[in-house]
Amino acid sequence: MTTSETARPVDQDVATLLTDGIVGNKGALPVALVDELRADVEAAYEEARSREGGAVGRGPERWYVEVHPEALRGFTDLVAHPWVQAVSEAVLGPDWTVVEVGFDIPFAGAKDQPWHRDFRAPDATVKERRLTSLAFNITLVDTEEDMGPFEIAPGTQYDDGAEFDHGMFPDRSLFPGYLEKAVRKYPQRGDISARSALTLHRGTANHSPKSRPVMVLGIDGPEANNAEHHDLAVTRGFYDALPEEVRRHLACPVVDELEPIVQKHDIEGLVMGEPDQA
Repeated sequence: MTTSETARPVDQDVATLLTDGIVGNKGALPVALVDELRADVEAAYEEARSREGGAVGRGPERWYVEVHPEALRGFTDLVAHPWVQAVSEAVLGPDWTVVEVGFDIPFAGAKDQPWHRDFRAPDATVKERRLTSLAFNITLVDTEEDMGPFEIAPGTQYDDGAEFDHGMFPDRSLFPGYLEKAVRKYPQRGDISARSALTLHRGTANHSPKSRPVMVLGIDGPEANNAEHHDLAVTRGFYDALPEEVRRHLACPVVDELEPIVQKHDIEGLVMGEPDQA
């Protein structure tokens, strides 16, 4: 970790996150660490696809897999990262916990997703404009225009969403407004972003022959209950070897032996995807 990264102030980043629903930190991670993560993610994907319930579809040629923390060599580095720790504490308070470790992979042929948020907005966000959870995204490749970049509509994390289907999917009549706000993101290896999963977003169509894997680190504050959608666990040896600044943010079970995760967070409205559109 460089001195400048360790000392990076987060006040402006937090202000941007609270306003736009997303903020990035370019070059926060060593590229070598990201390449290790990609290798582990690709191995985990092959294992997950070999068994029932190991991967869940998020649209045509697009898959999501959740893994246990020790499946990824860089897990400790990510959770202990000064920026991740500082942003999490500034937004969620000191008692935040890791509830999700997973990855999303759109392959060649992935379609535009419908605009959506990842779960129903809590009253704290809609009525009080407070975020109760965060998602950190770590791109595992250098994103190019034809690879289906992530697209987000800044500021929509505070939209009510009471009329959204399942509280997550806005009516198609609202899509033009999101497209007017839409910003496409082109992160490179080493970049991290923090976002509210309530900010309206979508993956776009992948017209390239390449995949675009992205790791997701889900963080809850004390008011959130997203852990019920996930099944993280760690073994005793792994847990005991963690530094205190990581261990204190893990609230998952400590077990003798890990069981393969059967995916629970199935976002049904994403299974079909949208036809290609601008």
